[in-house]
Amino acid sequence: MHERPLGNPDAPPAKPERVVHSMRALGKNDPPSTITVAGKIYRHEITLKHDFWAATAFYLGESGERVVLKIGRVVEFAGLPLIVIGKWLCWREVHFYQRLSDLPNVPKVLGRVGPTGFVHEYVAGKPLSSDRTIPDDFFDRLLELIDLLRQRGIAYVDTNKPQNILLGDDGLPHLIDFQISWDSEWWINKPLSRWITKKLSAEDGYHVLKHKKRLRPDRLTPAESEKTERRSWLIRLHRLVSKPYFLFRRRLFKRLRSTGRLMPEGSK
Repeated sequence: MHERPLGNPDAPPAKPERVVHSMRALGKNDPPSTITVAGKIYRHEITLKHDFWAATAFYLGESGERVVLKIGRVVEFAGLPLIVIGKWLCWREVHFYQRLSDLPNVPKVLGRVGPTGFVHEYVAGKPLSSDRTIPDDFFDRLLELIDLLRQRGIAYVDTNKPQNILLGDDGLPHLIDFQISWDSEWWINKPLSRWITKKLSAEDGYHVLKHKKRLRPDRLTPAESEKTERRSWLIRLHRLVSKPYFLFRRRLFKRLRSTGRLMPEGSK
């Protein structure tokens, strides 16, 4: 039986705090206070997110320039050395940023930090939301960007998350977080990989139109509105698989909070 803190018999056991920290990519640690990239020193400004697979934070350089650090998982979970997956996820995401480095809509990678981390440029802007005025041509430009990626054999795959689509101060769409993106070049069967890329890109387009319907319904054409009502088998499969996972996740976090074992700040 675990010891309970003195003075409060109803308090949760002290040891299970390890379970809470195991839900974070860096465990009990936080992103480093300083990092060095290409000979420049950057200091930690704020941690944006620290979940199971990665921690993301803003850093400031000596002259005030901001960069973004993303560190993949380094701690084990249930005895499994997940740093191996953290390294792989870091490698594949850097791959996508480098493949698209000539596009103004994708931030450039500035360097690597540790075995699972990398730094990319900061995009001046905000994630998609109803709090900002969205330019009339924003979603058209975003669809053009998705199609440009498809022509290069890449599907972004994650447009369902509005926080991954940034409305830049320049009025243009910018994409970040390529953790689950798809590259047809990795597959020997080229016809099949191109077919998969086309299907995944179509799903990206579907989610873009769903965002447009919610945020700029005045710019949605009848044909686009009709497309938002068509749920492909991929969408149905995704929801079938993800719904039980998020239900379990929600109940787990609720249990942790109800027992007093709150997730550390910045965790989700």
